[in-house]
Amino acid sequence: MEADDLIDLFSPLGPVSVKRMFGGKGVWADGVMFALVAYGEVYLKTDAETQEMLADAEPFSFRRGEKVIATSYRRLPPECFDDPDELVRYAGAALEAARRGGAAKPPKTPKARGRRRAAS
Repeated sequence: MEADDLIDLFSPLGPVSVKRMFGGKGVWADGVMFALVAYGEVYLKTDAETQEMLADAEPFSFRRGEKVIATSYRRLPPECFDDPDELVRYAGAALEAARRGGAAKPPKTPKARGRRRAAS
């Protein structure tokens, strides 16, 4: 999907932006990424509170060496492409999961610059 298609798809949710990443695209709202597009499929962010609603959906996974790693993103249900109410329900839950995930991470501390002085 092209960026304009994704913006149109998620327009019932509100303003979104699309950024290229790792050969796919990330869909962002309110400063957090809540959807991922890879290999032509759209995936939504899940967490402990929302994974039940997308339990039957295929997870986004990738291969690292010999291991297959499943992520916390699950495929957008097909009915969301035709029903704006369903899209808002699922994408809204994904946005909330992304917000919770972003809030759970501690802020990054800046690295010290320059050389340390020797103790006297």
